[in-house]
Amino acid sequence: MNTVAESAIVSLREAWKTLQQSNPGMRIRECAQQLGVSEAEVLATTVGEYTTRLEGDWTELVKRLPELGRVMSLTRNDGCVLEHKGLFQKIDIMGSGVRAMATVIGPIESRIFFGGWKFGFAVKQQTPRGLQQSIQIFDQSGTAVMKVFVVEEQGNKKGSDQVAFDKLVADFTASDQSTLITVETISEPPTKPIGDVDAQALLTDWAAMKDTHDFFGMLRKHNVNRLDALYLASDFTYQIKKEALKVVLDTAAETKLPIMIFAGNRGNIQIHQGKVQTIRVMENWLNVLDPDFNMHLREDLIDTLWVVKKPTDDGVVTSIEAFDSQKNMIAQFFGLRKPGIPELRAWATLVESLPKA
Repeated sequence: MNTVAESAIVSLREAWKTLQQSNPGMRIRECAQQLGVSEAEVLATTVGEYTTRLEGDWTELVKRLPELGRVMSLTRNDGCVLEHKGLFQKIDIMGSGVRAMATVIGPIESRIFFGGWKFGFAVKQQTPRGLQQSIQIFDQSGTAVMKVFVVEEQGNKKGSDQVAFDKLVADFTASDQSTLITVETISEPPTKPIGDVDAQALLTDWAAMKDTHDFFGMLRKHNVNRLDALYLASDFTYQIKKEALKVVLDTAAETKLPIMIFAGNRGNIQIHQGKVQTIRVMENWLNVLDPDFNMHLREDLIDTLWVVKKPTDDGVVTSIEAFDSQKNMIAQFFGLRKPGIPELRAWATLVESLPKA
């Protein structure tokens, strides 16, 4: 590493420390945003202190996560965080290279897209709450994709396997343990301007869907942005008031209605399936605070909230989809369902009752 790079890293580390001192409790992601750099670049300044760089075949790392036992898996985007405590259980890898993906089924459920995995770190940091240990993955831009945390024994629930964690870290420790990483800007493939999309052809294909997974192929076929498609497909979509999301969660908790919540980023989508219990609003955050599942959603970042209906062989599947002002999806909500089974009537009735925007 040259002198200029070393100086820049020292300056970044000092700026981070100064920011933390003036803003106790500020998380590393928010610090990085204020400093104008990525979270991975900030974390890399601690390599050799309490952080270890990882490298290797990420699909092999994921296949070994079940060895850790009970952990906490965290996935987020700017508007929503999902946290699940449990086991990585059934993992299937499909494809290879940048097209590789994984399905994770069980107490922790995810859809992993390895094309969005670039940097890996193992973190062992002393905090006011004790030793915090995690494996953290970031994409090419240095944005967090997924974090897996060691958890302690809780009642009759076992803690993580410390020996397995240490072995996993040792097996994937990178030969390069420098504090410098090089991030790059990620440009998403352009889509057509909304005015250039053949809306009638889009509607025809929408009506012909047999499975919810057909939706992604339809968007690609018409080269249309997802949010633009919702605006064009008014036969199947409409906007609801943003405060309706809290109504959905409150009602699901009160009636014990099982739901699904999807949230994530370009490298991982984490999924909640089941009931929710404790709903709390704290400042701008709409929260689910249950023993093994937490959701934290920035209501102030929701620009539009939509009801979306997709035809399938099992009947219409209804979702609620939240978008920010940059057309990014924050989160999706469904009634709990499995392939081959129609959606819950109680979910459809709840959605129908929500106030339109």
